[in-house]
Amino acid sequence: MLPLVCIFREIRRAAVHTHRKSRVTTLHQLVSTFNGVPAGLADADTIFALSSGHGRCGVAVVRVSGSASSMALRCMAGLKRRLPSPRTALLRSITDPHSKEILDRGLVLWFPGPHSFTGEDSVEFHIHGGPAVITAVLQALGSMPGMRPAEAGEFTRRAFQAGKLGLTEVEGLGDLIHAETEAQRRQALRQMSGDLERLYQGWSHRLKRCLAHVEAFIDFSEDELIEDGVLERVDSSVSTLLAEIERHLKDERRGERLRSGVHVVIAGATNAGKSSLLNTLCQRPAAIVSSIAGTTRDVVETGLDIGGFPVLLSDTAGLRDSTDLIEQEGVRRARERVQQADLTLVVVDSVLLPFEVQKAAGTLQENLTRVLPDLKQPDKDRCLLVLNKTDLLPEAQRQKLERELKGVSGLPPVCLISCQTHEGLQDFLSVLQSRVKTLCGDPLSDAPTLTQARHRAHLQQCVAALAQYQKLRDTDLALAAEGVRLALTSLGRITGKLGAEEILDIIFKDFCIGK
Repeated sequence: MLPLVCIFREIRRAAVHTHRKSRVTTLHQLVSTFNGVPAGLADADTIFALSSGHGRCGVAVVRVSGSASSMALRCMAGLKRRLPSPRTALLRSITDPHSKEILDRGLVLWFPGPHSFTGEDSVEFHIHGGPAVITAVLQALGSMPGMRPAEAGEFTRRAFQAGKLGLTEVEGLGDLIHAETEAQRRQALRQMSGDLERLYQGWSHRLKRCLAHVEAFIDFSEDELIEDGVLERVDSSVSTLLAEIERHLKDERRGERLRSGVHVVIAGATNAGKSSLLNTLCQRPAAIVSSIAGTTRDVVETGLDIGGFPVLLSDTAGLRDSTDLIEQEGVRRARERVQQADLTLVVVDSVLLPFEVQKAAGTLQENLTRVLPDLKQPDKDRCLLVLNKTDLLPEAQRQKLERELKGVSGLPPVCLISCQTHEGLQDFLSVLQSRVKTLCGDPLSDAPTLTQARHRAHLQQCVAALAQYQKLRDTDLALAAEGVRLALTSLGRITGKLGAEEILDIIFKDFCIGK
């Protein structure tokens, strides 16, 4: 009678032989006699989609990812033997797997897992970008067993699930795809490259170490197996980390503002030239301009790229008392937008200013108070005074205003322009660009900034949890440790990485339990 080990060895050998034989037979059926392939040979876990965007173009890219990718490549590119070298373009005729009709002639690329974007076996078909060609190739892929159209974002989701991308990197990729300005591109690329991920992972690693040390102290301190000063080192680490996270949160929302755009609102009295300024900046007649006071009733918005930074520019109704119900609603909406603005352009008709500089400064202060009644000195960095219609002023008066108003204390920066002649426009744009850049910050300098509201919410929860540790450390160490655990969970929700096993690994690595 054979020993039990020998019996198991023979059973394993037979199973491996049967699996290999079944695999070869299945592959032969898929490649040689595709028309007769029964459904169910694949598990419908292979996805495909047009990755290059819709519309006519010179070249379109169709991406396939999943276990049946190699089958799709063999069947549609006529590869009966071995697959092409990884990441090497091969010119082939793309054929329908059923009728063998040639659909197009293009490049095919093979990306075997795990060295692919999704971590799975992947294929790309680079075909001509006509709608008929794209439709024919997608229909051919959909007719194959185990293949289905990808859902929105499913390729990136698989990359995340395979550990190819963290959550912050996934968000950076999405921002890069939607980036419209140079600064947005830089910020998104930095996040996609993992700068933010590494920052949060570094904090997570330090928190795991703190938690491991606290739990080890709780479990083993009575047996005198823990070295002295462990909790003091945890206290120091928590305090340092807490200060770093709080400093990270005090970014004045620069990253979020850069991602979504700086909200710049044009406000002021009626007939000051607000709509003319909007049209001048966006270089098109976005708003109706007339000499009739109160022409603009609703908020008119347009997106701009100012010096590489995204700006959402809003023209609003003139601020005045009115018995007209529609105009009243327009004024209410205007004031609401001013309250929400990152930067307010207070437009004033320069023709209505007194000739004397001190009186002119008083009039400008009144205009500021009318537009921004709660304006405080620090908030004056969030507004600009725009004196419009300077082409109607005598040259001597214009020069005097430009020279002397800039030295008046208590006023925000003053810009003199003419929307009619564009005089002073370049100087105004320079000031505006400088303010927008200050509000957004430089995406490539210093530490990476917060870009998502959810990051901020989880970090605030992390700060509260660490404060709980500091508060309960001397009275209830178990509850204090729970604070560290909650902080770690909050960070893990940002990156999408949570794991208790890592904490146990640190315990047994840093402490010689039972020595």
